[in-house]
Amino acid sequence: MSDALTTTAGAPDDLKPTTGENPGPTAHAASPRVSPGVRRATILALALGGFGIGTTEFVAMGLLPNIAGSLGVSEPTAGHVVSAYALGVVVGAPVIAALTARIPRRALLIALMVAFTIGNLATVLAPSYGMLLVARFVAGLPHGAYFGVAALVAAHLAGPGDRAKAVGQVMLGLSVANVVGVPAAAWLGETFGWRTAFAIVVVIGMATVVTLMRVLPSLSGMTITDPLTELGALKRSQVWFTLVIGTVGFGGMFAFYTYLNSALTSVSGLSVSVVPFALMLYGLGMVTGNFVGGHMADRNVSFAVLAGLISSTVALTAFALLAQNGWAALILTYFVALTGTTMLPALQTRLMDVAADAQTLAAALNHSALNVANAIGAFLGGVVVAAGWGFRAPAAVGAVLAVAGLVVATAAIVSARRRDRLAV
Repeated sequence: MSDALTTTAGAPDDLKPTTGENPGPTAHAASPRVSPGVRRATILALALGGFGIGTTEFVAMGLLPNIAGSLGVSEPTAGHVVSAYALGVVVGAPVIAALTARIPRRALLIALMVAFTIGNLATVLAPSYGMLLVARFVAGLPHGAYFGVAALVAAHLAGPGDRAKAVGQVMLGLSVANVVGVPAAAWLGETFGWRTAFAIVVVIGMATVVTLMRVLPSLSGMTITDPLTELGALKRSQVWFTLVIGTVGFGGMFAFYTYLNSALTSVSGLSVSVVPFALMLYGLGMVTGNFVGGHMADRNVSFAVLAGLISSTVALTAFALLAQNGWAALILTYFVALTGTTMLPALQTRLMDVAADAQTLAAALNHSALNVANAIGAFLGGVVVAAGWGFRAPAAVGAVLAVAGLVVATAAIVSARRRDRLAV
């Protein structure tokens, strides 16, 4: 029986749980004959697109006062532009992945980045609040499909033993955006107007399109499906298990991150001037987590998911207990990001494995799940703060969500093993 949870044959046998569902046609295919230089350039180009996506997704949060003042709306109303982008991601990921199933992967990646660039250009030029909402929704539509297809391409080029590391390297663009792209774009937006921040994203998008056209190989060896085949992913229990793991387990990070600024200043007693440094630590933790998670998942996907959830629970609980100490809070900010992000390459790889011949839709749905996690985490964090439990409470909520994700992950593995036993 094929082992769809483990990605390297050399992992110990007792760490090789199965899923009960065969991996897809490209999941364990031999690495195509492209030079290491082409492979590295392709992954770098895909990560550049992720850098632009990460920048546009998060920079709006820091520019809400500027957007509100410019368009004559309240700051809470301006906050709907963030929700509009997230809604675009949730809607666009499954719809685009299913409808474009027959399009060659190279052409699809380029088209998705062109659409992303146009959406951000519309953001720059939006004359009114209503048009800005539409532009942000449009900009969010290609987000999930781009990352989903990019992950499949990276895994295809890397081959069986290095798939998760390649997926993590593509996702690295999103992490680096939090360290470099978002602070730089936010500074430009504060200095020259909020539209400038999104103009920079347009430049990044254009650069990505040009780079993809230059370095992306033909990818003729990748399997092309059809909409009905892709929708078949929704019939697979392990796909749903994995999506729920991401939605619940990763929601803890968002509950923590949404109120990190307030926790550091009101609980830890740190100066507002320290907050940008803390956010940079968070971004560095995400970068480290992608590297660590990719290596772990290439040894054993299940272990990487479980280890990420357990360590995330510990880090979030420690922050809730020790947040009054400024140094501890800063160190734990890094580790919360690291432990949470460790799961990402494993979750993306697991979806590719359990989706069989519907990998594009499943891989894209991962990003819909993460945006739902964002909404759930932020909402629950706000509930406990509004209830008067203070700003360390969102970290405790995050720990509870991580435990819930651990329960779902355990149930998924047990269910898969039981199904495999019955199939023998």
